Amino acid sequence: MSSTTAQSGLARARRGLAPGGPGGGSQHRSGGLNRKSKLSGQTKRTFFWLLLPSIVLLVLINGYPLIYAGVQATHDGSLIDTGNFVGVDNFATVLSSPAFWKAAQFTLWFTIVGVFGSWLVGLGLALLLRTKIPAGGTFKVLLLLPWVVPIVVSSTAWNWLVATPESLIPSIFRNLGLGTPLFLADPHLAAVMVMVFKVWVSFPFMMMMISAALASVDTTVYEAASMDGASKWQQFTQITLPMIARSTYISWILMTIFCVNDFPTIYLLTGGGPVDATTSLVVLAYRSVFQDFQTGPGVAIAFLMTLTLVVVSVFLYRQIRKSSVE
Repeated sequence: MSSTTAQSGLARARRGLAPGGPGGGSQHRSGGLNRKSKLSGQTKRTFFWLLLPSIVLLVLINGYPLIYAGVQATHDGSLIDTGNFVGVDNFATVLSSPAFWKAAQFTLWFTIVGVFGSWLVGLGLALLLRTKIPAGGTFKVLLLLPWVVPIVVSSTAWNWLVATPESLIPSIFRNLGLGTPLFLADPHLAAVMVMVFKVWVSFPFMMMMISAALASVDTTVYEAASMDGASKWQQFTQITLPMIARSTYISWILMTIFCVNDFPTIYLLTGGGPVDATTSLVVLAYRSVFQDFQTGPGVAIAFLMTLTLVVVSVFLYRQIRKSSVE
């Protein structure tokens, strides 16, 4: 069957059209469903007064810490004293610091690997779980363990596996004649191990997000595409991925926030070492505030992280709006 026929079949399948004709979802909807109900002025006022206490509470809970953090970021104080007003000097100091840019570089790679690594593993396992495998329910529960188990327990287990030359994995390498790699002592290997650990603890979240999205895809869509000559790869790239695009972008936004703000994964495994090779921005901010007692630069780092997350989130949110399947 020609490629043109397969492409037209894929287009029809994405629109929810079966080979025999249009699906129910594409039928003209009744006018009553499209009519927007208009609320009376009294009802709007009632809703406003009901929502006002919650809005005020949210503003106080989130607004006060934000304002106080802004005050700290523009002063040269400590945890117990606000200090003198210095304007944007803390931001200038942070942006001119080599330690900041080194931490920013690691944070970037940590986030990229954490987001896309966990997404790829989660996608593969979600697709596998859609097939009939023995003990599928038990297998799914076991796959959730890295996400469910407390991070302290997981980091302790990984330390036992790789921390010293006598740990299990270095011993296996040594017995195979491959030397004794120092996974947490070598700067490059430590960075790799932290990223792999992040993928390990995060892929169940991605798997569940993708599984939920795949569950909403009607199997008849694939049957229609198969009848029109679409290959498995074409079905995956032109049906599966577009149909789960919105959930994918949402999971990327959430995982980006999780990775940038991830303190325990890094700190419990390496403490930011060796030689600051695994120091992320959040670890650097923690050290600045709670170890060096320089609140201004630490909070300035946090503000720069927040600004970056807002920009990334807005970009991905726009992709969500563009990803509607026709």
